[in-house]
Amino acid sequence: MQQIIFIVLTGIVSFFAYKKFSQIYRNIMLGKSSDMSGDAAQRWQNVIYVAFGQKKMFKNWIPAIFHLFIYVAFLFTQVELIEIIIDGVFGVHRFFAPFLGGLYTLIISSIEVLSLLALVATFVFLYRRNLLRVPRLVKSELNGWPKLDANLILIGELLLVTGIFTMNGADSVLQGIDPTHYPDTGRFAISSWFGPAIFGGMEPESLMFVERFGWWLHLLVVLGFISYLPYSKHLHIFLAFPNVYFSKLTPRGEMENMPEIMNEVKSILGMESDTSATSGGEMPEFGSKDVFDLSWKNILNAYSCTECGRCSADCPANLTGKKLSPRKIMMDIRDRATEIGNNIASGDLKYAKTKDNTDIKTLTADNYDDGKSLFDYISREELHACTTCNACVEACPILIDPLEPILKMRRYEILTESAGPGDWVPMFTAMENGGCVWQMPVEREAWRAEV
Repeated sequence: MQQIIFIVLTGIVSFFAYKKFSQIYRNIMLGKSSDMSGDAAQRWQNVIYVAFGQKKMFKNWIPAIFHLFIYVAFLFTQVELIEIIIDGVFGVHRFFAPFLGGLYTLIISSIEVLSLLALVATFVFLYRRNLLRVPRLVKSELNGWPKLDANLILIGELLLVTGIFTMNGADSVLQGIDPTHYPDTGRFAISSWFGPAIFGGMEPESLMFVERFGWWLHLLVVLGFISYLPYSKHLHIFLAFPNVYFSKLTPRGEMENMPEIMNEVKSILGMESDTSATSGGEMPEFGSKDVFDLSWKNILNAYSCTECGRCSADCPANLTGKKLSPRKIMMDIRDRATEIGNNIASGDLKYAKTKDNTDIKTLTADNYDDGKSLFDYISREELHACTTCNACVEACPILIDPLEPILKMRRYEILTESAGPGDWVPMFTAMENGGCVWQMPVEREAWRAEV
């Protein structure tokens, strides 16, 4: 019966998790295609050092050390999880123990030590978020669900560690009572003394119940985590690696070229231009108004965001009290992509661009229009506050680039809408008339004619 329940439950969770992760992939691919060419060796080096090695985390040592405890524990406990899955499917107990011998004892002991360190780190993070209230962890954009999300994951970590020690502790006592069903696995680092101290006086039937309780608790927390992950910022556990791999290899702050603008400037200067890059006389839209105009990599950035707030904590605009928060920018892009994805999945034709056109039978990304855009999520005041200093890009531990969508939205506002802050207009006029950001009575290059 236990095997049947295990297989059915795991199958159901896997099915719904696959559906949800497929939806996230669909949302990411709402963006435009993007050139991901570049040095593959450099990309893999970034993955090893930044994603696996947590290199950029250690610019802030205190949280980095505690995060490392949880991260390494997460990696090592996958060995025990694999064993739990095998035990659950085939109805065996401690499948790897007979094959690995002393190595098995070392592996599980390492997992226990790391789990204890992760337990300490979990309490530290709960304290930092809820009692110490570190400034970057209590910003307004984290009110509501983001704050609850962070605490739920930490509570889940407590339950996971509880399951591990309950299972191993009861098992260590049962090995001395019923060695036939509970084979000797050696002395684990913590449960070999923790188990007898807590469970030593219990009856065998009670011990078996406690051991199974710990086993199922561990499994159910893992399955719950898999089901919950698509709704959580902890999606970065998986997405951080492709996000780092596909991160920009060009210098920070280098803007994407716009062929239409480039060819127009070449034409004005009498240089040869590529007329095929223009859109046949139709005025193109520059920059980004919605997630459809961003690249899929920009949206992947948003879904990879850990909401750690290092970007906002280092942003000079944010530090001086301005409205801009790079973290909020990424959260808003993710929320908008999710909203669009859910609306398209609903198939409701009220979101179609031409609602009166009876030929439209299916709602798609190409005919989607709900009357909103990213500007309904991100205010122009936030966009204008950015100084393009790249502090947020430098600070992100998984190479997210909040600056790129900010620049794309500003491009749309200025080049497509011919809008922008009033105090920027004189600068644009001066650039157009005199080739200089300062208003001058003559062109900037006029002195060359005199020479």
